[in-house]
Amino acid sequence: MDVQAYLHRVHYTEPLTPGVYRPSVDLLRSLHRAHLFAVPFENLDISLGRAILCDEGRILHKIVNEHRGGFCYELNGAFAALLRALGFRVTLLSGRVARATGGYSPEFDHLTLRVDLEEPWLADVGFGDCFLEPLRFEPGMEQPQNGRIYRLTSRLTPIERAFDLEVTVEGKWKKEYAFTLEPRELSEFAGMCRYHQTSPDSHFTRQRICSLATPGGRITLSDEKLIETHEGSRQETLLSGDEEWREKLRELFGVVLPESPQKEAM
Repeated sequence: MDVQAYLHRVHYTEPLTPGVYRPSVDLLRSLHRAHLFAVPFENLDISLGRAILCDEGRILHKIVNEHRGGFCYELNGAFAALLRALGFRVTLLSGRVARATGGYSPEFDHLTLRVDLEEPWLADVGFGDCFLEPLRFEPGMEQPQNGRIYRLTSRLTPIERAFDLEVTVEGKWKKEYAFTLEPRELSEFAGMCRYHQTSPDSHFTRQRICSLATPGGRITLSDEKLIETHEGSRQETLLSGDEEWREKLRELFGVVLPESPQKEAM
């Protein structure tokens, strides 16, 4: 992979000369924030009929060369590849997303990352509106970020120890997703990746979305609606149609899509 091209894609300009730098918490934090501010969470290939595959080379080409984003399998899969190329020890973990009705989604519904330095960290650039910097992997520790508080909790299941990522919402703890520490391969997420782009029950097949973190909030295109949040305020704008939608996609996210769908086998 072309590390310099990837760093350019996320607007990371600090020199990383081999033999001079070493993997560190500060570097991990900087890369994590840079990625979230530059590479959008998006599912636009589904409406284009373009297959999303758990293939590292294809994912890297899409994000770096095509200046696109993706959803968790792509974003965290690519970020893991970048970190490994820079000398970090990274483990792919399977996440199960918390449901509003209780319980969790199936295994491999989300891909998150464990990064081991002198102590372990949870990194995630593919969960939409989530933490901007990696979290210390210390269950029970409350970790404030961007006006919220995050924490990891642990529990024993009949098989193994599981962890929950939680965040405060209106003063109450809300579960985001659960995971275990079993190492995974990118190919293991292929089934759920296929589900999310083909099943009518997947929320990804029901709407187009493109969303990017900003230092003060977030910008999101949700179908024909532009949503901008900044320092707690929220503004929604209804777009006039596909032409304005594509204009906003290009202007705000740097994403240019082909004019016609590209049907591919999943």
